Amino acid sequence: MKYIYLIIGLIFLGSCTEKQEATLTNAADYDDFLAFEKLEKSNKYFELWNGKIKPDSLQLTSLGIAASHYSALFNTTGEIAYVKKAEAALERAVSIANIGKSNYLRALARNYITQHRFREAFPLAKEAEAMGSGLSESWSLLFDIQMELGDYDQAYSYLNRIKNMSDFGYLIRVAKWNDYKGDLNTTIRFMEKALKRAEASKNKDLMIWTYSNLADYYGHDGRIEESYRYFLKTLALDANNAYAKKGIAWIVFSHERNPDEALRILNSITQYHHAPDYDLLKAEIAAFKGDQKEESSHHNNYLKAVENPDYGEMYTSYTSALLATTTKTTAEAVQLARQEVLNRATPETYSLLAFCYYKNNEKEKAIEIIEDKVIGKTFEPGIHLQVAQILKANGTLDQVTPLKKDLKEAIYELGPNAEKDIISL
Repeated sequence: MKYIYLIIGLIFLGSCTEKQEATLTNAADYDDFLAFEKLEKSNKYFELWNGKIKPDSLQLTSLGIAASHYSALFNTTGEIAYVKKAEAALERAVSIANIGKSNYLRALARNYITQHRFREAFPLAKEAEAMGSGLSESWSLLFDIQMELGDYDQAYSYLNRIKNMSDFGYLIRVAKWNDYKGDLNTTIRFMEKALKRAEASKNKDLMIWTYSNLADYYGHDGRIEESYRYFLKTLALDANNAYAKKGIAWIVFSHERNPDEALRILNSITQYHHAPDYDLLKAEIAAFKGDQKEESSHHNNYLKAVENPDYGEMYTSYTSALLATTTKTTAEAVQLARQEVLNRATPETYSLLAFCYYKNNEKEKAIEIIEDKVIGKTFEPGIHLQVAQILKANGTLDQVTPLKKDLKEAIYELGPNAEKDIISL
């Protein structure tokens, strides 16, 4: 979610005259992965099962296989229509299943999580839990949902129920828990343990997921070269992995300050992988280059894309953060941020709401929220930047100084456009 926070720095446009960092990437390492290949969206096996699905279908096996294929297509293409197709198949499966219903409930809950429909996912997970089949899977799912909802005590109770130091699922979740607690060293240690499990299993999907997520954590820890190496390892297993390519683009942009190469990488991704937030990152890069026309164009492209009702609540935070930086739309930004807090009451969403109040000239409301709901409850640099700006606006400068020091060390995560924001604190 880091791009949500990057948006807030756009009102103080960076320039491309900042000192360029040491180059550690090499286009020769990843050029072969940027070549566009038409993706196969179907096969005879899938068509066979998908063809059996009717509005009144009782073909449970067909529904499950089709839903799985649609979900895989979404991961590959980013096209939201596939998530909705998977949702329809899984809802039908849940309605007719007698045997194995808990599996379909969990699958539908995960589909809702993808759509940020966390409160709707929760009762499905609880229903699956009550059935008693696959309890560990249900508890893992409930941990994931409770973390998204900000119910951290409940999430921790589920984490304890699945405790098993030899289980991949437990290791990645205890890593996530420690990341929430701000203990990045422990987070990485558990992720590295999970990686050993994934590699030992020779499960390609687990290895891809772990390489790419570990690459992110290394980046958060300032270990940029290791981050780059693990994104390359991801691509070696999955040449079309958009997440890894975007990760490399971020290294090229934020660490090396090479906006044109970053755009070249991003443009190769968006030939086949479609998601509105690519335009936000491209706008961020345009701002760094001082190209206001291009920046505005990408913002408009993003806002047009998220008008698609299939996206639902998936981009509410992004849109709110963007509108908060536009003087004429700050009131709308506040409304969207309130909606997001109702969807999931986390330090992240409360910080967004506070920032929107601050941009809407309601700084007293903003500081009340951050003092009650944010300060001391998160360690995310993007949130700390919002907090620092609100504290400064309210004259609480003694609390800004230590935040400013930490933020200077987090420029890589925040992006080069945040540099002027931090200096101005």
